[in-house]
Amino acid sequence: MKVALIGLMQSGKSTLLSAISGKDPAPMGVPDIHEQIVPVPDDRLDWLTALYQPKKTVHATVDCLDLPGLSFADEHGRAAARRLFGQVRTADMFVLVIRDFDNPSVPAYRGSVDPLRDLEELKTEMLLADLEMVTTRIDRLQKQAHKPTKSQSHDKAELELQLKLQEAIESEKPIRSVLQNAEGPEMDMVRSLNFLTLKPLMVVVNVGENRLNDIAPAVGIEDVPVIHLCAELEYELAKLDPDSRGDFMKDMGLTEPASKKFVQSCYSTLGLISFLTVGKDEVRAWPIEKGTCALDAAGKVHSDIKRGFIRAETMGYEDLRQLGDEKAVKAAGKMRLEGKTYIVHDGDIINYRFNV
Repeated sequence: MKVALIGLMQSGKSTLLSAISGKDPAPMGVPDIHEQIVPVPDDRLDWLTALYQPKKTVHATVDCLDLPGLSFADEHGRAAARRLFGQVRTADMFVLVIRDFDNPSVPAYRGSVDPLRDLEELKTEMLLADLEMVTTRIDRLQKQAHKPTKSQSHDKAELELQLKLQEAIESEKPIRSVLQNAEGPEMDMVRSLNFLTLKPLMVVVNVGENRLNDIAPAVGIEDVPVIHLCAELEYELAKLDPDSRGDFMKDMGLTEPASKKFVQSCYSTLGLISFLTVGKDEVRAWPIEKGTCALDAAGKVHSDIKRGFIRAETMGYEDLRQLGDEKAVKAAGKMRLEGKTYIVHDGDIINYRFNV
């Protein structure tokens, strides 16, 4: 799953990505998209690793894309932003990083720090980018829909939908407010177009260290998760060894890094959960979409397991944690044999029985 970090110049995107990935920030002034694979923090894996002592532990990951800072102050900046939007349309989710910190050494976008203005500008430009695609598509469909071809009925239906999307965008509403059924026929018509405002969205407000406990006016979008953090502080925390990090966080009154909450929120906003596999060789978290059945989850582990699926021997992480080991889980009647259609839950520990 790909998550694209989008923000205006000097918003702190690259610092945030460095904090969550542990890698160096992207070089300043480089116009390319910077990519990092980020592990999803999961305390359950730590406990399971201590219990099973495996040869390796594998976390779920999120692929994060850091776009160069955007500027819409002139036509050159707008053209560059449109090119970048085009390159990340296939991302599964967008994170808007909004600056809300003062630092004289870091020039502010348009000469002032104004998170509400910046958020509105990003929202507007993403809507305009989608509007351009919609109007282009409408022009093409209006010519095709009157031709007696095999696709005429489909073209007419899509034209009606695109006109509805145009009306929504012109009313400053994202396309996801119109298309809410991920499996519906209307979604099938436009899925390949990869509209920006159709994708899941999250907002990160990057505040100063002195304002972590004093979050002022709400900056966000209706029904969109919002996280407040200090990217610079998170970056400094990431560079410390575990003991020093714990001491520093205690002094700051922090219980956990905000970067941990950020990655976990991306994961849940994408609609993902994890099932777990355990053993002496490996303890691993497997990312799947919420609502995935046991048969399809088996395919994530290996195609042979899906093909030869017999049963999914399943126990809940919380049951194992409470009872202490697998033997106790079985004795308590908490170990289950599930079939192909069983809907996997977050934290299910599964051992697949199969025959090929």
